[in-house]
Amino acid sequence: MASMTTQRDPDIQQRTLQQARRIVVKIGSALLVDGPSGTIRGKWMASVAQDIRALRANGTEVIVVSSGAIAVGRHHLGLTGTRLRLAEKQAAAATGQIRLAHAWQEAMAEHGITVAQILLTLGDSEDRRRYLNARNTLDTLIRLGALPVVNENDTVATQEIRFGDNDRLAARVAEMVAADTLVLLSDIDGLYTADPSTNPSASLIPEVRELTPDIMAAAGGSRPGVGTGGMVTKLMAARIAMNAGCAMVIASGHTLHPLATINQPGQRTWFLPSGTVPPARKKWISGSIAPMGCLVVDAGAAQALQDGGSLLPAGVTRVDGEFSRGDTVRIMGPDGSVLGHGLSNYTTTEARQIMGRHSTDIANILGCQGRNELIHRDDMVIDPIRGAQGERDKQSFLG
Repeated sequence: MASMTTQRDPDIQQRTLQQARRIVVKIGSALLVDGPSGTIRGKWMASVAQDIRALRANGTEVIVVSSGAIAVGRHHLGLTGTRLRLAEKQAAAATGQIRLAHAWQEAMAEHGITVAQILLTLGDSEDRRRYLNARNTLDTLIRLGALPVVNENDTVATQEIRFGDNDRLAARVAEMVAADTLVLLSDIDGLYTADPSTNPSASLIPEVRELTPDIMAAAGGSRPGVGTGGMVTKLMAARIAMNAGCAMVIASGHTLHPLATINQPGQRTWFLPSGTVPPARKKWISGSIAPMGCLVVDAGAAQALQDGGSLLPAGVTRVDGEFSRGDTVRIMGPDGSVLGHGLSNYTTTEARQIMGRHSTDIANILGCQGRNELIHRDDMVIDPIRGAQGERDKQSFLG
């Protein structure tokens, strides 16, 4: 597999956090919260706080994306059932978030560091104006020396408008603030060729430079416990991060001082982007988690897009979803593979009317002359992921 190397390869460079300028650290519920009791693991959190202090002393800016609000809050409300209804999750989040923020405040106060709480919804990242507002707030907090602690605003988000896991939220935050490294502390020490819990011959993949179908096939579902993420969501996060020019590492968080451990030899998986960093606007487009619609194109249009062209109406064979002008849509090839994202110049109704037609016909069809392109190449990002995963790619990988 050209896109990945295994632990048997001798030439893998040991990478660390020491050269990072700005990092985002995602901490999952399974690490932070004791499942049976719903209490925060104070000793472990204190060790993370010490790691953050050391990173900041070295000149590295840090943002934390912390899960745990629902896992903490449900126990205080007596919600100990295996599955919670949406309203119960929102109530648990409301109760747990204040305790979670207080725990972070106390842990960092030992080092004289001010903590700021940021709660985001999916809409805050998908709407360009709200996205820029969130970015400005985070940048200002960092400039003022505070430690932003981010979580999804589960008290207002519904199933339809949720990130659903903090892996993708962390990647979107990393892209938002132009971080150069995203750290996913996990209950597993990296990406394996197969599920190591069921396949004893599975081997660790220490370095990934391209997210191919082989890499996606190595991911499994989420494991039971207090968290919601799994390896698939981590690869979703890797796509967002790598497309934004940000490196990502999956590392075990089960030891004390897990961030300091990344600076030491050990097992973990690094996802490394190409050397080209796209403009900020294209990073936002590429990182979209909830496109409003989908445009399916023919083989000729798919090749033209790969060659750097715009998407013309003539190359579109199907229009799905409901979107307005300027909304983000995903672009898919005739084989079901995801090609990328773009901002549509037309509404769903207009796109259906002009699909398959030449651009010179637009004025006659719509009664006015619009842009020749359904999506201009300046408003489009072609995804580096290659090959079709069918419905799994369409539904799981791009939301």
